[in-house]
Amino acid sequence: MLFSVRYIDLSGKSYQEAWDYQTGVHLALIRQKREGSSGFPHHLILCEHRPVYTLGKSGDEKHLLLSPEECEKRGIEYHKINRGGDITYHGPGQITGYPILDLDQVYTDVHRYVRELEESIIRTLSRFGIKGSRIEGYTGVWIKADQPGDQNRKICAIGVHLSRWVTLHGFALNVNTELSYFDNIVPCGIADDDKTVTSMEKELGSTLDMDEVKKVFKEEFAAVFGFVYES
Repeated sequence: MLFSVRYIDLSGKSYQEAWDYQTGVHLALIRQKREGSSGFPHHLILCEHRPVYTLGKSGDEKHLLLSPEECEKRGIEYHKINRGGDITYHGPGQITGYPILDLDQVYTDVHRYVRELEESIIRTLSRFGIKGSRIEGYTGVWIKADQPGDQNRKICAIGVHLSRWVTLHGFALNVNTELSYFDNIVPCGIADDDKTVTSMEKELGSTLDMDEVKKVFKEEFAAVFGFVYES
């Protein structure tokens, strides 16, 4: 049975503003479950954040290679948050997505949820002529090395948190992202020489229309999870 999702675009908001909105929705869905009521919808929130580094609850602060003071000088926010995973960057040219879904109404399987997030991204990339893949042992979506000696390139990071089977946090897809910001961190805590980060722009050699990428992702996300957007 199809369920309904409300779509919200918070691009241009600060990380804290988006976080406050996200947690408000998350708590409302949990409250609804506790009360046995209905009517408050699942949400998909998409953002283009101002420059910010976020560190997951199991992350290592040493993976931020700048001091918080230096981040502030450069106009980069820094937040410790309660998602899984390590440190990553969010900023202009990147689509950061926060699906807030009650998985009790879909399936209670966090691993399947993450795999289907990855599948939504892989299908989105495919529509722009990019072959996204999974790499065993690593979360997220990658562009696999084509030749011996080349690097596997991470194009989308994923980190989630669940409470009473209601999802929080989500993914970050590099579209036209300024990749030099990743030089100041050990992205996702992965320091392997055979792995790096990339963007759709870098892979295709041209800048993409952010609204078009969002539109395609929304279509693929709905198709994978089996829902319709509120009209």
